[in-house]
Amino acid sequence: MSKTRALQLAELGVPGAAVGAASGAVVGLLAAAVGHPIGWAAVGALTLGVPLALLGAGYGAIAATGWFRPGVFAPVAIYWMLGFPLSRLLHETVTPALLGGSFAPPGDVLTFLVFQALVSMGYAIGFIWLHERIAPHWLMRIQDHNPAAQALFAVYVKQASAMWEARESKRARRSSTGRDRPRAAASSSGVALARSRRSS
Repeated sequence: MSKTRALQLAELGVPGAAVGAASGAVVGLLAAAVGHPIGWAAVGALTLGVPLALLGAGYGAIAATGWFRPGVFAPVAIYWMLGFPLSRLLHETVTPALLGGSFAPPGDVLTFLVFQALVSMGYAIGFIWLHERIAPHWLMRIQDHNPAAQALFAVYVKQASAMWEARESKRARRSSTGRDRPRAAASSSGVALARSRRSS
């Protein structure tokens, strides 16, 4: 891979890196809010935010290859089912060491990883929701000098157009059905009125 291509892919990873770093910052704020020392919360935010930011950047770079597509959740879920537990393991293990203690992995690593894999489903949903709201704006901004961004932005535009057309088609069917109902009701009323007249 050329240096130019590598820089283009790295630029695509900025939205995902921002989401990952923000996730670490939120964890640090929550830790401080529940009473942990500020130093512990800050280091914890760093040890979780850095790996999540790197994985988020990786997501953006992989999306440029077509492996991840807007609106498709399954590949994202698998990606974070692998990446999120490892990030949490690093967070749990390294944080005490950076605070002057020793490396302290969880007692039952396998159970810890399985539980974090379950938690990763929620994280994947939040990640993709945020990423798909940030990424198109970023891609539109950098597409003039980044061909990879231009190609990925075209994918987002295509998906947005398909969603808009599906929504408009559904709305048209709904409004058409709504117009037909009064006619059907009026027709039924007319038939009933005619029958009552004949019977009388």
